[in-house]
Order: sequence, then C-alpha cells, then structure tokens
Amino acid sequence: MNSFKLSRRDYLRLSAAASGSLMLGGLTAGDWLGWGSIGSKGVTSQGLGAADRRKLGDLDVSSLGLGCLNVTWGYGPPTERSVAVKLFREAYDRGVTYFDTAEIYGPFYSEEVVGEALKPFRDKVVISTKFGFDVSPQGVRRGLDSHPKTIRRVVDQMLTRLQTDYIDLLFQHRVDPKVPIEDVAGTVKDLIQQGKVKHFGLSSAGEATIRRAHKVQKLTAVQNEYSFWTRDPEHEVLPVCEELGLGFVCWSPQGMGYLTGAFTPETKFNPTSDIRKIDNFPRFTKEALEKNWPIVDLLKSIADRHGATPGQVDLAWLLHRKPFIVPIPGTSKIPHLKQNIASATIKLSQQDLADLESGFSKLKVYGDRMPPKYMATHDIGVDLGSSSKGTSGRSPQP
Repeated sequence: MNSFKLSRRDYLRLSAAASGSLMLGGLTAGDWLGWGSIGSKGVTSQGLGAADRRKLGDLDVSSLGLGCLNVTWGYGPPTERSVAVKLFREAYDRGVTYFDTAEIYGPFYSEEVVGEALKPFRDKVVISTKFGFDVSPQGVRRGLDSHPKTIRRVVDQMLTRLQTDYIDLLFQHRVDPKVPIEDVAGTVKDLIQQGKVKHFGLSSAGEATIRRAHKVQKLTAVQNEYSFWTRDPEHEVLPVCEELGLGFVCWSPQGMGYLTGAFTPETKFNPTSDIRKIDNFPRFTKEALEKNWPIVDLLKSIADRHGATPGQVDLAWLLHRKPFIVPIPGTSKIPHLKQNIASATIKLSQQDLADLESGFSKLKVYGDRMPPKYMATHDIGVDLGSSSKGTSGRSPQP
C-alpha cells in the first residue's frame, strides 16, 4: 500500500487551517484549502446524467442524493439562507433529484430552505424528510415521539415548511421504544391514502423492525449509516433490503468527513457548533484521527489510479456495492458538491474493489462510530455486534 504523505508546503497549510478552525466558525481543513481531500482536486464532471439513476424500491432518484443537514447545524453554524438555497438549486442543475432533510435538522430550518429552494421544480425532484422526535415550537428537542397523533400533526407542519402538498418519502427517524411499529406504519399508511405522503421508510432500523413495518405498509427504503469504514448494515440490514426489494440510503457516507482526508491529529473542531467536538465522537479524538489514517491511505492508493480523491473513491465504492444503494453526502459548499457529484463517474475495476477489501481486512477502525447516548437510540440489529434475529426489535409489540 502506498504511503499517503503530505508535502511540507501542504502540511503547513493544512496545519494552519486546522489550527485556525476554532476562529473560523468550525471550518474544516478541507474547507480552508478549498479541497474535499488532501493533495488533489479530484475528478470533475458536469453533473449526473440519465444513466446516473437508481431505484429506491419503485421510486426513481439520482444515484447520488444530497443530505440537507449540513446547512443547519452539526458541522458549524447555520448557512445563510440565500447561500443554502443557491447550493440546493446548484445540486438540481447538476442532476441531483433526491434531497433528504428532517424536522430535527435545525430544527425546522433545513425543511424551510429545502422548500424554498426546490419549489420552482417541485414535480421534478424527490424530497424525503423524517419524523420521530418531540420538538417544541421553539425548536427544543425533547426525546423520541412517534405516537400517531404526533406523526399526523408533524406531517402537516412539514408540508407547510416544504411548501408542498405531498412528501415523496417519509422516514421514521428513530424507532420509538414506546410505540409499536405497527401503529407507526398504520398511521403512515393512512397518510399515503390521504395523498399527503407517497412512500414510507425507516431510519436506523434493524431487520426485525423492518419486517414488522413492511407487513403493515410497504416500505420503500431504509436509511442507515454506511461508508467504507462503517460496515454495520452489511450483517443484516442490507440483506433484508435486497430480499424485500427496498432501497438503501447511506447517511454520513464519508464518515462525517474523515474519509475525505481533510483532517490531521492537530485539527481543531469548533466546541460550540461542531457535533464531533461537542459530543466527543470517539473517532474524532486526536488519537483516533491518527490511528485511523491508514484507512484514508488505502482510499488514496486507489484514488491515485483514477486521478480522484479519497472521498470520491469512498462514494464510488458505495455505488459499486449494490444497485439499490444511494449515498447522500452533505455539504454547505458548492465546490464540495461538485466534487461529490463527480464520484458517480468513477468506475472502479474488480482489481480496485479487491484491493480495497483486502486492504481494509488488514486494518482496524479505532473508536465507536458514535457516542453511547446516540448509539442508545438505535434499533436492535443496526450496529455491529447487535442482531435482531429471533427478536421483535426495539419497537414494542402491539
């Protein structure tokens, strides 16, 4: 495996950028340099074409979607509304037709911006959003809530914010341990019959819950975290999606940015606006940033063959895994958007794929993918080491 080394000039620029991120409102080193990854601007393309289409169940979407979290919170302060609207419209102009948001992104702000940005071409795009939390009108998050009356109320509010009269794909954001999944699926079924919702999906759900929900209301897609270094869906969720004919949407497909190669152990994350620092994500400690570098090094070795970046190879790898997989990388910057879209043009060879798998099998991923408080909200069977086989999942029985 080739060593991924920085030139002295690049290292100094990167270190300066990382050290300055505290004063720059949470900008990452990659933001400062204008790169999605170190040392290369990567392959480029004009956008996604007619061949770059996929099926989430029977829902037709672009092969790469856009995650709409980043403009609201998580990796820095909210993006100015006009800038976010321009970003989303640029994505559409470049062939992206699938936009994923959620009530809790902001809360509310992401849905509002998505609604404004996509209104001129609403009938040409697919919008997915997510319910499942108790959120006050002031935006205070108060735990999980998927009771039927809450779902109905929240969907009406979503329609207003999204400036539309239907939601293409409605996900339950997290499985509610207090509400039977049959009640959730039945409520969404009613909303589909009313024309307010077109398709139903689950996020961070395991096999048992997926099967229970699907019996009541046909599912279209499951949305769980999946990337080159996060393989959790492979042990039970991807197989059940393939069996049932469901699409699979990958959130955090670039490992919260790490797989772009934009970080060093000296990278500083904004302690007031970057969730990786605020909640001490285990893979973003100084030690983990250093120990996990061989994973980026491996992606870089394949990227060099294609004139690409590690982050682009990561997305291309996901697209090569299964034809029903749709990654939704998020960004708040148009240069990164263009770079992500270009990932669809990278055709990994069988040798590339074999080298990636062989190399990864020899590496260790240091740190859990999330802190314990986040992992505690996941369904049984979502995380490696957890299986829902022989169980009813996290959702209670009716």
